[in-house]
Amino acid sequence: MVKVEFLGPMAQESIELEAKTLADVATQLQKIDSIAAWLDKCAVAVNDQMTADLGMVLKEGDKISILPPVCGG
Repeated sequence: MVKVEFLGPMAQESIELEAKTLADVATQLQKIDSIAAWLDKCAVAVNDQMTADLGMVLKEGDKISILPPVCGG
Protein backbone atom coordinates (compact mmCIF):
# COMPACT_ATOMS: atom_id res chain seq x y z
CA MET A 1 0.00 0.00 0.00
CA VAL A 2 0.99 3.58 -0.62
CA LYS A 3 -0.40 6.61 1.17
CA VAL A 4 -1.80 9.48 -0.89
CA GLU A 5 -2.17 12.86 0.80
CA PHE A 6 -3.95 15.87 -0.63
CA LEU A 7 -2.56 19.27 0.29
CA GLY A 8 -3.94 22.78 0.27
CA PRO A 9 -7.51 23.58 -0.73
CA MET A 10 -8.41 20.05 -1.87
CA ALA A 11 -9.88 19.33 1.60
CA GLN A 12 -9.62 15.58 1.07
CA GLU A 13 -8.61 13.01 3.68
CA SER A 14 -5.51 10.92 2.99
CA ILE A 15 -6.15 7.50 1.47
CA GLU A 16 -4.20 4.28 1.02
CA LEU A 17 -4.07 2.50 -2.32
CA GLU A 18 -2.56 -0.62 -3.85
CA ALA A 19 -0.38 0.70 -6.68
CA LYS A 20 2.81 -0.35 -8.46
CA THR A 21 3.38 2.93 -10.34
CA LEU A 22 2.23 6.54 -10.26
CA ALA A 23 0.13 5.74 -13.32
CA ASP A 24 -1.78 3.22 -11.18
CA VAL A 25 -2.38 5.93 -8.57
CA ALA A 26 -3.56 8.39 -11.24
CA THR A 27 -5.98 5.83 -12.69
CA GLN A 28 -7.52 5.16 -9.30
CA LEU A 29 -7.75 8.85 -8.37
CA GLN A 30 -9.51 9.66 -11.67
CA LYS A 31 -12.41 7.50 -10.45
CA ILE A 32 -13.03 9.81 -7.45
CA ASP A 33 -15.05 12.81 -8.67
CA SER A 34 -13.95 15.19 -5.91
CA ILE A 35 -10.29 14.51 -6.77
CA ALA A 36 -10.38 14.01 -10.54
CA ALA A 37 -11.16 17.67 -11.26
CA TRP A 38 -7.92 18.71 -9.55
CA LEU A 39 -5.48 16.23 -11.05
CA ASP A 40 -4.57 18.01 -14.29
CA LYS A 41 -3.66 21.12 -12.28
CA CYS A 42 -1.58 19.47 -9.56
CA ALA A 43 2.07 18.70 -9.03
CA VAL A 44 3.07 15.37 -7.49
CA ALA A 45 5.76 14.40 -5.00
CA VAL A 46 6.82 10.91 -3.98
CA ASN A 47 8.46 10.79 -0.57
CA ASP A 48 8.83 14.60 -0.71
CA GLN A 49 10.62 14.56 -4.11
CA MET A 50 8.80 16.26 -6.99
CA THR A 51 8.21 14.08 -10.06
CA ALA A 52 6.21 13.99 -13.29
CA ASP A 53 7.18 10.39 -14.14
CA LEU A 54 3.97 8.36 -14.20
CA GLY A 55 6.05 5.24 -14.79
CA MET A 56 7.80 5.66 -11.44
CA VAL A 57 7.77 2.36 -9.57
CA LEU A 58 6.39 2.64 -6.06
CA LYS A 59 7.34 0.67 -2.96
CA GLU A 60 5.25 -0.42 0.00
CA GLY A 61 4.85 2.57 2.34
CA ASP A 62 5.69 5.31 -0.18
CA LYS A 63 3.97 8.66 0.40
CA ILE A 64 2.47 10.42 -2.60
CA SER A 65 1.58 14.08 -2.12
CA ILE A 66 -0.86 15.78 -4.48
CA LEU A 67 -0.05 19.51 -4.53
CA PRO A 68 -2.63 21.85 -6.07
CA PRO A 69 -1.53 25.24 -7.41
CA VAL A 70 -1.53 28.01 -4.85
CA CYS A 71 -1.01 31.73 -5.00
CA GLY A 72 0.14 34.16 -2.42
CA GLY A 73 3.16 36.03 -1.40
